[in-house]
Amino acid sequence: MKISDLSKYIFLFLAVLGLAGCKEDFLERPPLSQLTDGTYYTTGEEVLQATAPLYNVVWFDFNDKSSFGIGDARAGNMISNDYNSFYQFSVAASNDRLIESWRSFYNVIGQSNMVMYNIDKSTKTTVPDNMKRHAIAEARFMRGVAYSYLVRNWGAVPIIDNNVKQMGDTSIARNTVESVWEFAIRDLRYAVKNLPAVSVAKGRINKYSAEGMLSRLFLVRSGVGATGGKRNQTDLDSAKYYAQDVIKNSPFSLMSSYPDLFMTKNNNNPESMFALQWVYNGEWGTQNTFQAYMAYDTKVTGSWDGWGAAHGASADYLKSVSPADSIRRKATFMLYGDLYKEILQKNGGLLYDRNTVANIKKYVVGTADDNDGKVTGMHTEVNTNMLRLAEVYLNYAESILGDKASTSDPEALKYFNMVRTRAGIPALSVITFDDIFKERRVEFAMEGNYWYELVRLYYFNPAKAKEIINGQDKGSYTVAIKPGTGTSASNPRQFVFTFTPVYYKVDDSTFWLPYPESELAKAPNLRKPPVPYKF
Repeated sequence: MKISDLSKYIFLFLAVLGLAGCKEDFLERPPLSQLTDGTYYTTGEEVLQATAPLYNVVWFDFNDKSSFGIGDARAGNMISNDYNSFYQFSVAASNDRLIESWRSFYNVIGQSNMVMYNIDKSTKTTVPDNMKRHAIAEARFMRGVAYSYLVRNWGAVPIIDNNVKQMGDTSIARNTVESVWEFAIRDLRYAVKNLPAVSVAKGRINKYSAEGMLSRLFLVRSGVGATGGKRNQTDLDSAKYYAQDVIKNSPFSLMSSYPDLFMTKNNNNPESMFALQWVYNGEWGTQNTFQAYMAYDTKVTGSWDGWGAAHGASADYLKSVSPADSIRRKATFMLYGDLYKEILQKNGGLLYDRNTVANIKKYVVGTADDNDGKVTGMHTEVNTNMLRLAEVYLNYAESILGDKASTSDPEALKYFNMVRTRAGIPALSVITFDDIFKERRVEFAMEGNYWYELVRLYYFNPAKAKEIINGQDKGSYTVAIKPGTGTSASNPRQFVFTFTPVYYKVDDSTFWLPYPESELAKAPNLRKPPVPYKF
């Protein structure tokens, strides 16, 4: 059968999805008729249409502001007065970004559960069984990913696997961290078994998307319950197995140009294994708002938005990134004198001339003229990368390294160095955990990843994770070009920074986010010790 592009489904099914459901607390059960009237699914294509909103609108509240507030500000990559409570580790239970992220994750879970319920109850015999399993696999993939975010932000959280029985139950309890990880991994394993090797439409996940996600989840879980810093070898082996299968057999490949990964024209590129799919001219909640908040000036967007003048790279990030790593740095954060030819193209490009902050570039795509008309105020349709092949390469290298001090294994070096050399950085002949950890920070900065790397480290080496965070400079700085440099290609710019260091401490009590106060009021059992989930 011929399957249309995912964006078509997003348009068709927004009304059916019901945006009101995105604003409900997770304890409030969405009506079962929200996605279908009970007689809808008669073809495989109709079943696929039901899962399309799982690729954007249910993630909107997280992507809108929370993803970078948690993933980059809290992690120490980004500074901004708007998100200072995150990187100062003083987030209140009433914080809007906190509530939005919790709500979004449980909306993904609730809507995924609804899709599965409706497919089970409302699918005609004319729908091929493999298409039903395909849609359920997409829903379980999304649900598993949502739980992987919840557990890394809040620790023990309630597992909701049945909206009918559980949502609205104010006596619901938290489940243990071990239970949540097992539940998420089981969801992803189902997805591996029931998704096709090749995506049925551009932007849709496939078997290898799920395998790549499993390589991440097993690598993280390998540290859960670790003693003496030694991770679970079975989980490390599983991470290696799934990463290797992706690398050897999947249709994915690295893009040759790192900056091109974050341009609208390259949505769903060969490196993109799972990305949120946005449309610039759909209903509210279907667009990517990142540029509106992160672009430093209205001239960048060509519209009335562009409120990101105060958002930029942290001093710590600028101190940690090598001057030689200019390709990735420039594609992520702007420094004085950078020229971006892809923005304001009619004027020859955007020349960045600010020297008191390194503003954000990644996912800032420019004006409508720069994007075939597909930009309006607070609306772009550049994908949000949730999983790229580059991460699977690093997962593979790290799973081979395991708990050893270093490795010169040819396979580990090959794929680790493919990520580096694309960025114009020399290959290494021996790699350590710290090498891989730093590589992840630079490669995925402003993609909402680094906080979760710190959580992963905290699982098996909490002292080191806290040491890294407590040593991060989150103060102000100014930037200048070193006199006599930048005169030619053979004499590139060198930057001179003047830092005013500021540090904020984290401890075991502030490392995890607080539960939203609204949820604690409705479900007081969330204050009680977590219990194992009954599989």
